[in-house]
Amino acid sequence: MLKIGLGMIAAAAFMVGSSVAQEASVELGKHISIIGGCHDCHTVGYNESGGKIDDNAALKGSPQGFEGPWGKTFAKNIRLALANMSEDDFVTFSNTFQTAPPMPWYNVHELTDIEARSLYRYIKSLPGGLGDPAPAAIPPKG
Repeated sequence: MLKIGLGMIAAAAFMVGSSVAQEASVELGKHISIIGGCHDCHTVGYNESGGKIDDNAALKGSPQGFEGPWGKTFAKNIRLALANMSEDDFVTFSNTFQTAPPMPWYNVHELTDIEARSLYRYIKSLPGGLGDPAPAAIPPKG
């Protein structure tokens, strides 16, 4: 017999509700930033805190690099990336941008218009200024 907990039912209800959401919201954007894994790489201390978001540090990038055959890349400061974008610009950007590994940019292309607008509004709502740029990528050795 399959047991379904209240948390699973609530999560399913939210997902169904968000897929038919008629309006973008900061709250939906925050949810997308969490389930989409944005904070995993772009918020220093997020993983170490067990998923607690420090709004002042959220999505400001990280000096912790990711190394692979592509060289070494760093999670970008998303706040800076959006600093001069309008909401409409971000919707277009979220559907078209490509970047270096390990960023799964192709997953961002799957955002609906409402989800992209919500994510934009959440990022723009964060306190604590824009922060500094992430370090530049380092090409592969060889």
